[in-house]
Amino acid sequence: MSALLCFVSILLVWMAGAWATDHNLPFMEYLDKDHLVCLKWGFNDVQGDITFQLTVNTTGWVGFGLGPYGNMDDADIVMGGLGSTGSYFADYYALEDAMPLMDEEQSYTLLSMTENDGQTIMTFKRSLETCDEKDFHITAQPIKLIYAYGTTDDIRYHGSRRGTKEINLLNYMPRTTPPDAKYLSMKVDKITVPANMTYYHCKVMKLPDLTTKHHIYQIEPEIEHHEIVHHMLLYHCPSFVKEPYDKPCYMGDMGDACFGVVASWGVGGGVYELPENTGIPIGGIHSDMFYRLEIHYNNPQKKEGITDSSGLRLYYTDQLRQHDVGILTTGVLPGSQMQYGIPPKATQFHSYGICNTSLFSQLVNPIPDLQVFSVLLHTHLAGRKVRVGHFRKGKQIDFLGVNENYNFDMQEIVNLGSIKTVKPDDEIIVQCVYNTSDRSEATLMGLSTTDEMCLAFLFYYPAINITSCTSRPNTRLLTNTTYQIAEYQSLMNALPQVQFISDANSNSSVYRNGSIRDVMETPTAVCKNTNAASRLWTSWMVKAGGILLPLLLIAIM
Repeated sequence: MSALLCFVSILLVWMAGAWATDHNLPFMEYLDKDHLVCLKWGFNDVQGDITFQLTVNTTGWVGFGLGPYGNMDDADIVMGGLGSTGSYFADYYALEDAMPLMDEEQSYTLLSMTENDGQTIMTFKRSLETCDEKDFHITAQPIKLIYAYGTTDDIRYHGSRRGTKEINLLNYMPRTTPPDAKYLSMKVDKITVPANMTYYHCKVMKLPDLTTKHHIYQIEPEIEHHEIVHHMLLYHCPSFVKEPYDKPCYMGDMGDACFGVVASWGVGGGVYELPENTGIPIGGIHSDMFYRLEIHYNNPQKKEGITDSSGLRLYYTDQLRQHDVGILTTGVLPGSQMQYGIPPKATQFHSYGICNTSLFSQLVNPIPDLQVFSVLLHTHLAGRKVRVGHFRKGKQIDFLGVNENYNFDMQEIVNLGSIKTVKPDDEIIVQCVYNTSDRSEATLMGLSTTDEMCLAFLFYYPAINITSCTSRPNTRLLTNTTYQIAEYQSLMNALPQVQFISDANSNSSVYRNGSIRDVMETPTAVCKNTNAASRLWTSWMVKAGGILLPLLLIAIM
């Protein structure tokens, strides 16, 4: 029975609804096929730390490592356990399939070591960037993880109690698509793309009849012409949209009111799978709802004669998950009669969009805490940085997204590393930085590729009826149009922000006296020489007399 304890306990936690309480460790994988070794982890990309929790069905020693090959060659290893005299834990490294060596720089910090119902639970952390050349460098690429464990607290050769698994720790995407998975294909059908630099095409349609509620759990792009499809958005429509169409966007049609984001994809992104306890709701009481697929075609060479059938494939299930997911659009309102221009020849011009969640209560009440877990950041060609500040009681407490090196051709949904709680009355400020040094005319906020945008799509649960929370500076108050760049930046920052809140029924609320706040500097990612395990050295030395230290061989033999 203890062999199944890890699996059963996690299943019971999911059924009881306790997943959302472990916000600092949102990701989980079994490292072995028998579900005896569980790894949970989470990270704070801004602070530069990653935390692991290893649960193993043993009361003996446990080992965990990271390396390039899936065996002990050049592996970065930690070992620990809970013995009769207390906990023991240390940082090791291995140069080959031989005994690991104690690392002079103890880069890992033991947070807790417990035994419960035949399991050892070891929780520890380290910096993403350490100063130790013997530590494995953690990046947003798949990493081969290794593990081993024993049946006693004497660290000896593990025998068959070892293994390896490759996981992308910093951009984790579980793959749970069964071979008979059901999906909806939301695509255009052989449309003619005009020879324009920018073209938006919209298709308003209904889904197949789903009389009961289902959950979308995976979004996959289906792209015919990668060279021109820049991004795709699927919106749900308010109830007054009752007719399908297939034509250019924003021509004064009813479907222009469809702005509740259901699914999204940006150039450079791939398949996106939601966390396993969440899903985007479709069907049921909303089975008659129409949806609008919007595709932005970027055709800088103005090629002619292109027909396209791109779109999104939405994998769905009738096995409902714990949380309904919503996607909240934040940032600068893209279109408005209040003209907003970015001056030419600017190396760093800042724009801001604010969202004061206290205004949500004008359309929805009550408002729950929103648990944000992923974000898609979006600007156009002049964008260089995007940051999403999270404020509470006037002070910034966190970031909900940071990209200090924004790339127009690499836009993807990214995990935040830990779940961020946005409470009622919190503020969200999206800051975008642009470089227009190569432009001779002002760049407007608008839809064209050569215009600019400043948006952050926040993936959160539980879903509420609010679809967008954006703002725009009230440029009608400007009395002049010719300013030096620095003066213009200062004036734009001081202008009142007009905030726009919209819900799924196309109801809206406007607040005209918003103000921006200073977004803190992004902490610089530097290596940390912590000697983290030093405070545990005494208990380690006491235990070491009864342990054969050099015999952990996490080799794949």
